[in-house]
Amino acid sequence: MRLQVLAAALFVATGSALPAQEHPHWSYEGAAAPDHWGELEKDYAPCKLGKEQSPVDIRDTKKADLPPIAFAYTPGPAEIVNNGHTVQVTPSAGGSIRVGASEYKLVQFHLHTPSEERIQGQPHAMVAHFVHKNAAGNLAVVAVLLDGGRESGAWKPIFESLPGGEGETRALTGVDPARLLPRGLGYFTFLGSLTTPPCSEGVRWFVLKEPVTVSPADIAAFQKLYPHNARPVQPLNGRTIEESR
Repeated sequence: MRLQVLAAALFVATGSALPAQEHPHWSYEGAAAPDHWGELEKDYAPCKLGKEQSPVDIRDTKKADLPPIAFAYTPGPAEIVNNGHTVQVTPSAGGSIRVGASEYKLVQFHLHTPSEERIQGQPHAMVAHFVHKNAAGNLAVVAVLLDGGRESGAWKPIFESLPGGEGETRALTGVDPARLLPRGLGYFTFLGSLTTPPCSEGVRWFVLKEPVTVSPADIAAFQKLYPHNARPVQPLNGRTIEESR
């Protein structure tokens, strides 16, 4: 599991676990769509056979006295890239989160539309996945739901810098991940997986309950690049989704 999660960490940090010529193409439609990911390569088998896959439909949650997520994000420069599946922002040193005794460093964050997570069966317009890794190589993802509405001054520069072509990168200055979060930091949590190949399991998920609003124009700008890049929800298979009080 540790080797698998370490490989997953490399994948989420770079957008590909292997050089392009060695890695099978996957997509959100056609013959390489999510229903076929597990058949594209043996390393992708968890996409088909895994029992703790993400995303999930969040319902029938269990209220629990969960520790708060202590965000210690730091502002600074970052790189934004169109990696062919999404737009990803990689801070040079984005800080960390702490949940209980566990600390995770921020590796990158990226976007999906519509939100991969559903709440009581309903998706949000978009979601940002903030991917973190601890010293042991284990992953934790904080999901920030995005809805159309009032423009966000924090998110606006990111949407204005979306790289149009696959492989295109741009430099960003003064990215403050803390300003991209909602005011309320209550969350749902469960054990799951990466939502893209190789769908490695053992990922701790934290889905913030309060969404952030961004302008409809910003959502449209991303959807012009990626009209739909969300994996369908996966079976819970008996997992419990806990909800902070």
